[in-house]
Amino acid sequence: MAISIGSKAPEFTLKSKNDTGLVDVSLSANFGKKNTLILFFPLAFTGVCTEELCDITQGLSAYADLNAEVIGISVDSPFTQEAWAKKENIGITLVSDLNKETTKAYDVLFPMLAGVGDSSARAAFVVDKAGVIQYAEQTPTPKELPDFDAIKATLAKLV
Repeated sequence: MAISIGSKAPEFTLKSKNDTGLVDVSLSANFGKKNTLILFFPLAFTGVCTEELCDITQGLSAYADLNAEVIGISVDSPFTQEAWAKKENIGITLVSDLNKETTKAYDVLFPMLAGVGDSSARAAFVVDKAGVIQYAEQTPTPKELPDFDAIKATLAKLV
């Protein structure tokens, strides 16, 4: 089960790939400045993940208006994530948890997805400016999306 509300969010520094190369993305970079919506997703180039992150990209201004940065985390390589983001016009920061350390720290490891191997489960966490988890959800199956209305309501209380 995912870590609970009120817990200190596990810090991470993960790699992201953009036009300038590999860059480090840390959760703590937002502390004291803005809230963070962390979206764990199973795998790039899959139907439900593409739907979820394309929908988030289309509504990204709503999260900016709520003073939140959205970070997507999967076990894909940063190179795979970059290719997928370019193909699908995904505009959020995607970071690679290839070694699954962050996925395990947030307790959202999904064992043997489709018989292929371990991946991140589909999960969402709202982390406030102080680094405390204010919303935590792991969906019952990878085919189900998080409750984005509840996520936005939580962020609205933190503005």
